[in-house]
Amino acid sequence: MAHLKNFSNTLIDWYRGTCRDLPWRHTGDPYKIWISEVMLQQTTVKAVIPYYQKWIKVFPNVMTVSHASLDKILKSWQGLGYYQRAKNIQNAARLIVKKYAGKIPEDFKQLRELPGFGPYTTGAVLSIAFDKRFPIIDANVRRVVMRLLEIGGQATTEHDGKILKFLDRVMPHSEMKYFNQALMELGALVCRSREPLCGQCPVKGYCCAYKKGIQEIIPETKNVKIKNIKAVIGVIESRGKYFIQKRPKTGLLANLWEFPGGKIEKRETPREALLRELKEELGVTLTKSKPLMQVDHFYTQYRVKLHVFSCHVDPLPKSDQTHCWVNLSQIQKFPFPSGSAKIVDHLLKNQSKLKFSRFHQMI
Repeated sequence: MAHLKNFSNTLIDWYRGTCRDLPWRHTGDPYKIWISEVMLQQTTVKAVIPYYQKWIKVFPNVMTVSHASLDKILKSWQGLGYYQRAKNIQNAARLIVKKYAGKIPEDFKQLRELPGFGPYTTGAVLSIAFDKRFPIIDANVRRVVMRLLEIGGQATTEHDGKILKFLDRVMPHSEMKYFNQALMELGALVCRSREPLCGQCPVKGYCCAYKKGIQEIIPETKNVKIKNIKAVIGVIESRGKYFIQKRPKTGLLANLWEFPGGKIEKRETPREALLRELKEELGVTLTKSKPLMQVDHFYTQYRVKLHVFSCHVDPLPKSDQTHCWVNLSQIQKFPFPSGSAKIVDHLLKNQSKLKFSRFHQMI
């Protein structure tokens, strides 16, 4: 590998000339940088931009996050997935208000004690917001350094020890906010997982994999098995209102709202599963049903097909703290998982079509 003396300068110069114009790069506010970095974990930049802009508008500072209801937090996060991230943001915000008067601390130990502040988030906030000399390792950084050092195997945390040693050698003592962002930008735009654009790489002279022509096979690809799941959903309607229920406080998609339903067992038809689920969940009998729509959705390693039915039941389930009847104007205020949110969008769209049709009949 070429001498590492100029590595950081070369990388930072490249970044300044080619970096993408992203909204969180126009601020030095630690709060806004924190929110963007949490959103960017396990989510693409393109997908994050509108969520980030909406979040900052609704919650412009730590105090507003601290005082918001959990439903409002989750509703603003709806569609980003991994909802524990949003809960950690609020829990951390409340501690920041309580212990640090609403000001995000610059101390590593204090940050690490906050919910959701793992090594990546802590390093990102300290380096990007406060320009402190802390490394960060995300999927892009891990891939870039594995190629630079010719580290074989899959891109897992087992290599992070070697990666951290390398970063400690090349990190500058100033302009860390540019260095860390430059490494991530390089992985996102140039040192891509497939078909890396080595001809455009500013540090290819330092890259062992490039010199040996093996950059395409580092890191090794993962074989991810996708599990197919079929589920049934009952959209129970009565007098213009729809029945929804809140998921448990812990577990998958905790605290979000949904329509009743569940997994279709082997040798069950969707309607048979609906009959069983409504009886088991709510103690009601299905009296009428018709197919409403089908929804295909992905949850990490799961491909879920939702068979959605419009239905009537007897007796009508009652409202309580975790079950309620809502009309279509109210339903938009509740946070739903992405699959259920598509059902809500369908109901709202059909309502608009119905109103449009009635208007034309009047004229």
